[in-house]
Amino acid sequence: GIKVEQVVLQDVNPPDPVKGAFNAVNEAQQEKETLINQAKAEYNKVIPHARGQARETIEKAEGYATARVNNAMGEATRFNLLYQEYMKAPEVTKNRIYLETMQRVLPKLGGKIITDQDGSNVLPLLQMQVNSKAANN
Repeated sequence: GIKVEQVVLQDVNPPDPVKGAFNAVNEAQQEKETLINQAKAEYNKVIPHARGQARETIEKAEGYATARVNNAMGEATRFNLLYQEYMKAPEVTKNRIYLETMQRVLPKLGGKIITDQDGSNVLPLLQMQVNSKAANN
């Protein structure tokens, strides 16, 4: 048997009464192909970009979540170690934590005096700042 794969019309001259309709059909087919090609081009431009943005957002969120979990685990470990030290020597640990906190906070206060609510007791403060001139001698 014979199998026809393709028919190509090179020079088509429709009769005058149907020429307008024939041309309209050809133009419609060409416009259809043009619109399909434009849509495919837009799809190929927009969709990969949107997928890339979505992937980037997901990766940022996953990175943020991992950082938060790792930070929380580190804080929990630090707290557990501090608690173990506290259980060994509660008073020493409380004093050490107090002094470390004062060392961090007091330089920000400047020349202020810290008292209780009544103003009758001044909180015990130690000299936390090292004099740079004395340290060099």
